[in-house]
Amino acid sequence: MPTLSFKSETFRDDFTFSNSPQAIRRFPFPFDQDAYMYSVNIEQHVPNAARSTTDFPIDIDEHYVAEMEDRALVLREDPLRCQSLPHMMTAEWDLMELLMTSMAEAYPEHFSLARTGERWHWINRPLGIEQSFTFGDAATLPQGPMEYVTRQCQGDFCLLDQREDNLWMDAGMVTTQADWSLDFDLGMNFIEWHGPVPLAHDLGVFDRALKFLLNLQQGRPVRRLNWTMTINPRLDTSPENYHLWGIDKASVTPDNVGEKVHLRVELQALWRLPRSNAIVFSIRGYLISLDELATQAKWARRLHRVLKSLPPEIVGYKGLGRFRDTAIDWLAARDDGAATSPGFGPD
Repeated sequence: MPTLSFKSETFRDDFTFSNSPQAIRRFPFPFDQDAYMYSVNIEQHVPNAARSTTDFPIDIDEHYVAEMEDRALVLREDPLRCQSLPHMMTAEWDLMELLMTSMAEAYPEHFSLARTGERWHWINRPLGIEQSFTFGDAATLPQGPMEYVTRQCQGDFCLLDQREDNLWMDAGMVTTQADWSLDFDLGMNFIEWHGPVPLAHDLGVFDRALKFLLNLQQGRPVRRLNWTMTINPRLDTSPENYHLWGIDKASVTPDNVGEKVHLRVELQALWRLPRSNAIVFSIRGYLISLDELATQAKWARRLHRVLKSLPPEIVGYKGLGRFRDTAIDWLAARDDGAATSPGFGPD
């Protein structure tokens, strides 16, 4: 079982976030070749290499406590980052069971769950939380089940109701998103909330993905990687707070690009839930600065080549326009032209 040490750090204001050498090596680098184009790129969410980000269904790492502190700050400022339509209560309890059992089984030194019928006892040692409650009775919890458990689990979570041969985003805890809004997307269907994505619709990517997900089976979760780039290690890059982070893009210079520009990767997983038949869509975000990424020579070479070859539509959608050339120039000095090895991992 993994032994974790949690860091004290911030994702705003003075930005003290950083990755340890171990966290850099396990970073979910999203490019397995020297170019990028949209694809469904879905695989079974099964255990991968030990101590990787997919070693366990729910990944808890050194940033856990700091990320939960940042989530609490976001919710204090904007409670609408957590919303659930009334018909999603059964799915909320499904989500609580999934997260609590996964965390307790994978990290027993940090989380414990005891169940006697409908009476549950939960212990979260890193956050100093202990709670007895009745499963299915929201009155026995300080918040609704989705909010309660997702205040204690890294990543964003959307609950998707399946009806009318579509998936509908009808609940979610979303505080670390890459420029999209739960408040805006709540109640939309799968095709509607993916509307802004360029090229993929013409390629039929989302039609194929929806067909696949409508047939997702219980006990057979799937995952994929998504990516963008952001300035400073800021978790909350929501449209609601664009006035806080949008100006950061103009702050990148050749001297600070390695420190300020971060690759942001989302490990996205989807589970079919047992009671509600809903799907939970988890979006776990990871951040790494170019300075940190360049400690792995293969990744620096490959990212340079990916950014150089991106189609203009993707450059715009990923929000890279104002700093892409600066990042490419910085990475070019770290690309010796050597061939990159197959796969995502570092050499």
